[in-house]
Amino acid sequence: MQRFDFTPYRRNTVGFDRLFELLENTGRAATNENYPPFNIERTGENDYQVTVAVAGFKSDEIDIVAQQNLLIVTGSKQAEGNDNRDFLHMGIASRNFERRFQLADHIHVTDADMADGLLIISLVREVPEALKPRKIAIGGKTAANVIEHADSAKKKGTNAA
Repeated sequence: MQRFDFTPYRRNTVGFDRLFELLENTGRAATNENYPPFNIERTGENDYQVTVAVAGFKSDEIDIVAQQNLLIVTGSKQAEGNDNRDFLHMGIASRNFERRFQLADHIHVTDADMADGLLIISLVREVPEALKPRKIAIGGKTAANVIEHADSAKKKGTNAA
């Protein structure tokens, strides 16, 4: 795997350390994480959906934890007492897993559902009103008052003389 050097960018930016660490850590972890398979899709302008293939797991064997900027999906398979089974081929993986998803700011989990061996987690981006861009109106009245005020001061000065 190719490793990227972010040093030139770190020298010229301030406050982006978390972003560069995220990119470096994701690159390292991507080689080891391939179970269980998952999809991430955008379902609307601010809506997302993470679908994790959890065939063979029951809903009580899966934990979903949402922290600030992190979603952790954990599957813990209960040990079955049927150890004397004789498999000719075992292609369905049923091992324990932990899958981590880094979330952007203001992304929140809204719902989780499980059907047909798929765990579906719904996410939404809710940007607070204080952080949304707002248009600032240029008040022509304020500028006119300042100009009138300056003109009226000159007129008053000339009338008094």
